[in-house]
Amino acid sequence: MKRRTIPMLVAGAAALALTLSACSGGDSAPSGSATMWTVSGGNEPIIQASVERWNKANETLQIKTDSFANDAYKTKVRTAIGAGEGPTFIYGWGGGVLRDYVEADQVEDLSDFLAENPEVANRYIPSVLATGQVDGKTYAVPNTNNQPVMIYYNKDVFEKAGATPPKTWEELMDLVKVFNDQGVAPFALGGQSKWPNLMWLQYLTDRIGGPEVFKAVIDGKPDAWSDPAIIEALTKIQELVDAGGFITGFSSIAADSGADRALLHTGKAAMLMQGAWSYQSFVTEAPAFMKEDKLGFLPFPSVAGGKGDPTNVVGNPSNFFSVSSKATPEQKKTALAYIKDGMFDKEYIQGLIDSGAVPVVTGIEDQLKKSPDADFLTFTYELASNAPHFQLSWDQALPSSQGDAMLTNLDQIFLKQISPEQFATAMNATLGK
Repeated sequence: MKRRTIPMLVAGAAALALTLSACSGGDSAPSGSATMWTVSGGNEPIIQASVERWNKANETLQIKTDSFANDAYKTKVRTAIGAGEGPTFIYGWGGGVLRDYVEADQVEDLSDFLAENPEVANRYIPSVLATGQVDGKTYAVPNTNNQPVMIYYNKDVFEKAGATPPKTWEELMDLVKVFNDQGVAPFALGGQSKWPNLMWLQYLTDRIGGPEVFKAVIDGKPDAWSDPAIIEALTKIQELVDAGGFITGFSSIAADSGADRALLHTGKAAMLMQGAWSYQSFVTEAPAFMKEDKLGFLPFPSVAGGKGDPTNVVGNPSNFFSVSSKATPEQKKTALAYIKDGMFDKEYIQGLIDSGAVPVVTGIEDQLKKSPDADFLTFTYELASNAPHFQLSWDQALPSSQGDAMLTNLDQIFLKQISPEQFATAMNATLGK
């Protein structure tokens, strides 16, 4: 499948200058330091603390960090890399976006580094490490935690409504009326951010048609977006919208600000579909709610007659760090040294667990069980490890151009501005580009 190269995605040097000046900040560090961009919230404090420890212990191998909101980061890093001015450590998700970087020769091949340092490769869950590979070579290594998408729910709201968590799509639709009658939104949704909409399409497509449906899209097969499973998934989304499944005004709610999570823990919404990364934010944003054990979580429901295994999951196997091929030799030396000896040391792993996250390394089962968040960590670990198929978020699995078009067209599906068939036609036109 033909893919656009990074330079074709760049808006222009002038825009880059403005973008970079707007995101300056972070730690002060000597000139020549390796630079690291990360996404704010979630695991950012753990990574930041790790880098601070590293800088204190390694005077000649300094790292300077900056962090950005999720949505803004994806645009900033793509623009900067396209201009050959990306950070030394490139934070990403793997998939088609990583392939874009590889095909544009913007990231280092880490295969030899891993072969020379087998202890680094061996610390990872193999299937997660594989997400950082392109054509059999490793260009990115996992840096955080396992992040399957699930449904969170407010136990108090459910108890007051006499409701039980849904196990099937039919039960989920029945709950829409139950909660609307209670004056509570069935689902919170950060529709302004667009990417939260994608979780609905991914899960429904997988449950209805199985992983092969999206694989045809990835493979660029003609009319792959017109698969009946995708059309049915889009139809079910619009049926849920029509039934009042999402909170009024969902298209103006931003996920990056945590507004969708706030609707859940304040009792204005009964449920929220989000990734495992949201648990850490609940811990910091709603400590009383969490201390009183009001947050529930469950897998996405099955769909009657669907071909997909109901234990499949979608989300992000992990986040990743690539090393920029445009970095200086000194910066590359620092980056590889940190990946080898700083990232996922004992403090890093324990920091992730203490924050409510499951690190993507082996041999931590006992540590998870000892955590105050053992119920959630064990649920997440089993959800991901028992899944026959773990589908990377489509906006990262696809080449950047197709991912952007998909989110735009899906937004129109949620707003009822286009039909499922119109969505498919628009997306079929992006195949092979």
